[in-house]
Amino acid sequence: VQLQASGGGLVQPGGSLRLSCAFSGSFFSTYAMGWGRQAPGQQRELVATISSDGSTNYADSVKGRFTISRDNAKNTLYLQMNSLKPEDTAVYYCNAGLTWWGQGTLVTVSS
Repeated sequence: VQLQASGGGLVQPGGSLRLSCAFSGSFFSTYAMGWGRQAPGQQRELVATISSDGSTNYADSVKGRFTISRDNAKNTLYLQMNSLKPEDTAVYYCNAGLTWWGQGTLVTVSS
């Protein structure tokens, strides 16, 4: 399994970004997938997960602002991030099966 996240960048507080994660391997649709993030000096935390049947869960810190989704036909995972806050600044990583982590993409929320 190989994972490559993209879509990060600099955004103002209150803005939006959409992250994508390309999955290389077999049986994407059977994996639970997730997004984690790691801010400077902090541990990596899992902020959103989606099961193979589409059930989702979110950390309290992002609930109501972030939406995780998947397109099994394209082997791609998404994270729509709205109402971004400076404390959302971190490197964002996608995860497959709670086992594999890909390369991250940097999100910076700043005015």
